[in-house]
Amino acid sequence: MADRLTREYRHTPVMLDEVLSTLQPQAGEIVCDCTLGGAGHSVELAQRVGSQGLLIGIDQDEMARTAAAERLNREAPGVECHILAGNFAQLDELLVEDEIAGVDCFLFDLGVSSPQLDIPERGFSYKYEAPLDMRMNPGKQTLTAAEVINTYNEADLTRILRSYGDEKHAKRIAHEICRARAQAPIETTTRLAELVVAAIPAADRRHGHHPARKSFQALRIEVNAELEVLREGLTAALRWLEPGGRICVISYHSLEDKVVKSLFGEHSRGCICPPDLPVCVCGRVPTLELITKRPLLSTEQELEYNPRARSAKLRAARKLAANTNGFK
Repeated sequence: MADRLTREYRHTPVMLDEVLSTLQPQAGEIVCDCTLGGAGHSVELAQRVGSQGLLIGIDQDEMARTAAAERLNREAPGVECHILAGNFAQLDELLVEDEIAGVDCFLFDLGVSSPQLDIPERGFSYKYEAPLDMRMNPGKQTLTAAEVINTYNEADLTRILRSYGDEKHAKRIAHEICRARAQAPIETTTRLAELVVAAIPAADRRHGHHPARKSFQALRIEVNAELEVLREGLTAALRWLEPGGRICVISYHSLEDKVVKSLFGEHSRGCICPPDLPVCVCGRVPTLELITKRPLLSTEQELEYNPRARSAKLRAARKLAANTNGFK
């Protein structure tokens, strides 16, 4: 079983060189990987903070934590590693319980890991016959994709598919789902995929990705409240970040990147007074300095061996000291 877990959660970390160059983890520092997964990034981070540092890894998936712990023990021996069970929206609670005073580096590698997609019973993929689940943390979450599909009204389904999946046929798909569920509940991934395919015009099914890809993505985001969780996690991370500390976020969806860009922009903005005022009256000073003015993208060389990185965007920032007033 252990070999199976390790094998399933061993995937190539996305934009590893860029992560290391923006975070620049130093010996003795405390680094927190908020999306531990199979520890692809964490192993490298742990090796750089060394025996005097601390690696904190957070993941709500028990299988991921098991595989990551084994890999860290094997590839980063002698480094203190705390593997915490939870979601990064619980960052405050988790770090308090772990008695952490502050963090020097935060990493968020968003989205669903490839191993999760490849485990049929998790219900994330249209490629396998499985119950419609899609919960990142089945032990603590109650809302499933089946509940969304079978209980949300047509207008809400349309909104989810359009907003979270950028699906131009959202209304047609939602209507087909509601028509079918009136006859019998929609309970499996393959049944949902069939309905999505049936709702999309033939001309739009002949090229590109699988017709159900966007719909399944939208459902996953809704089931796991991913955008709300992201905002909460990033906001908490900025509170825990030490002055001079760095934060790096890899996103794979335009909505995720929009959240990151907005939050980083808000915290890196100084005075917002009208330009005609002789002195600042708002008192606003930036708390972040952008390391990446624009998002970094994967190199062509990486895409050759790691196609998962194709949609990745990396943004990073550094926390300013409280008394800098935005100046270095």
